[in-house]
This record gives sequence, C-alpha cells and structure tokens, in this order.
Amino acid sequence: MGGLRRILVGLAGAIALVALPPAAIANVPAGFVGMNANGPLFSGAAQPRRELDRMVASGVESIRVVFNWSAAQPYPNWNTVPLDQIGSFQPYPVPTSFTETDRMVELAARLHLTVLPVVMYAPYWDQLPHPPITIGIPRSPAPYADYLRLLVLRYGPHGSFWRQHRGLPKVPIRMWQIWNEPNILAFWPAPLVPNYVNLLRAAHAAIKQADPGAKVVLAGMPDYVWTELADLYRAGARGLFDVVAVHPYTKLPRGVITILKLVRRVMDNAGDRRKPIILTELNWPSALHRTPFGADYETTPAGQARKLAAVLPLLARNRRRVGLMGFYYYTWITDGIPGGDPFQFAGLLDFSHGRIVEKPAYFAFRRVALAIEGCSRKAGVATRCVRAP
Repeated sequence: MGGLRRILVGLAGAIALVALPPAAIANVPAGFVGMNANGPLFSGAAQPRRELDRMVASGVESIRVVFNWSAAQPYPNWNTVPLDQIGSFQPYPVPTSFTETDRMVELAARLHLTVLPVVMYAPYWDQLPHPPITIGIPRSPAPYADYLRLLVLRYGPHGSFWRQHRGLPKVPIRMWQIWNEPNILAFWPAPLVPNYVNLLRAAHAAIKQADPGAKVVLAGMPDYVWTELADLYRAGARGLFDVVAVHPYTKLPRGVITILKLVRRVMDNAGDRRKPIILTELNWPSALHRTPFGADYETTPAGQARKLAAVLPLLARNRRRVGLMGFYYYTWITDGIPGGDPFQFAGLLDFSHGRIVEKPAYFAFRRVALAIEGCSRKAGVATRCVRAP
C-alpha cells in the first residue's frame, strides 16, 4: 500500500502541473530558490542529510534556518552555568554554545547550500515581560548584538568555523535576518517603532563591524507589510538594512506580485530603488477544513500544488520589475495535526505516523523550481545543474 500511495501522490502532483508555455519560464540567477528548514527536519523525526539531499535535487540552493539565541546563550555569565555543563560552552564573557548552529552550517556546506539565519528568541536573562502567546523579546538590544557579532566571527568569510573545518566546502554566511514578523503579537509584543528599530540599529552596527560586506536583512513581515515598512522609513531605519523581507500570505498567486509591487513603491518613494526584496516565507497551507482558523490562504493538498506551480513562474517573470532577489518556501516538512495551527500543514512533505509522505506540492515544487533554474536535474550539490535540453 505504501508504494501505491507514493505513485498516486506523484500522479496527483503531475496532474496539478499544467504544461507551462515557453513564455512562462524565465531563468533565475543562482541562489534564487530557497527553503525554510525547521520543524520535524531537525527534531529527530527526519534524517536531515537525506532531506537536504532531496532539497538539492528539487532545486533548492539556500536554506533559511532559525539561530536560536536562547539555546546558544542560556546563561548570562559563568557563575550561573551548572558545573556539569561548563564544557558545553565556548569561553566568551557570555557562555556560548555553537553546537546546533555548527551542525546546520556543516550540513549545508557539504551540499554547497547557502544559509540565511533568522536570529531570534531572547534568553530569560534579557527578556521583557510578555504575554503567554508571545515569544521572549530583548529587554536591551546590546546582548543580542553581541551574540550576532560572535555569529559573524564564527560563520562569516573569516570565521573560526571554516578554519576548524578545512575539509568542508567554504560557504560563508553573508546575510543575517534580524528577527521574524515583529509586526504581529506572537513574535513582538512591543511597538514596531521604536523598539524594533532600536534592535535593528544595534544589530546592524555589530554585523557591519564584524563583516563590512555582510547584508542585513529586515525581519520578514506578513499582512500589510507596505504600511509597516513606511513606518520604519519614517522612523529613520533606511540606513539600518540592506534587504527588505516580505511574507506575502494571500489567497491567490497573483496577489503575491501585487504585494511585492506595493512594497517596491514604498521603497522607491523612500529612495531605496537599488535595495532588493526577498520573500523569506511563502506558502499556502493544505489545512482547509482541518483547522478551526479558516484563513483565506488555506487550501487543499491539490490546491497547494496548483498555487505553488503558478506562483514560481510569476516570481521568475517579475523578479526584475520588483527587484526580487529570491524566495524561501515555508516549509520543507511539517507534521499536520487536525485542529492545530494551519502552518502545521504548510510542508511539501508530511510527517505522519512515523513516516515521511510526499505531498502533491512536493512534486509541483521540484518540477517548476528546476524549470525556472533551467535545469533538468541537480546532481549532488546545489551548485551543479544538469541543463535541460
């Protein structure tokens, strides 16, 4: 039955993809196709190397991962570290563990995947009081900036990680995303202006000091992102970021382009015509009738595949017009639980009953991502494309 189900799912994905006319395919530059890597991928439910191999074979050239500040610096000083944990931390003034981030960077480097970290989650010792539904945000931006500086010195072009792993392909991290969705309560209970601007200012200074050529990526924002972006410009944030990030959750694929045009208009009016936009989250969860939320972007598994197959060529064709440097689909694998959050159904793969199942959207993504890259297949590593005839 498992083999039959796999065949049927594959056929459903193929049927969802109507033949694209030649004009619908526009080749994209290297690094354009990305994937969020989180959830079951690193929780022990999946085999990360196997799944990253599958990502590469599906056209993925970059992954967006969370660098969890609270996990890396759980203690404010050495006096608070339990004796049996002292060996787990690097000897910085704030005890720091690179164990999890080293693991992710090493896995990506072996396949020549670039990494976009989104650095977030304040440790208890630098948290503002917050509602139960909200993650911890920094009381003071200075400790967050200090952690960012250590990350750049670890994984940037002259980073200690590369000196310690000389056998790895060197794929330094040159873009750093400052938090996630600070325009919604779940991720940022304080006002966007001035609180997030203060964090952005400290982060920008720390990153540029450690690697002047690095790019600071604004936190990705959903909903009416163009109005939030205008607020940031009015608050004087223009010089504090190099890339604008957008999370265009909307019902129809063409709505993604509409949102990008609105964001570009705000950027152009602010004098930022040359700055690029990046989509750091993009999806249609296959959660229709499976959760109580009823968001208008929820759909069925077949609808998820159709919308994904439609939006990628749109992004490729419009990328120059809106200044789009790339996108990251959200996300590779999820473990959908009926009645839960819609985003638990966002994955291209589904982890269910101890098995990983490919959804129709997986086949849609692989086919169209390779097509816009001009590849018939990817061989071994993200940078190796077998050109379509």
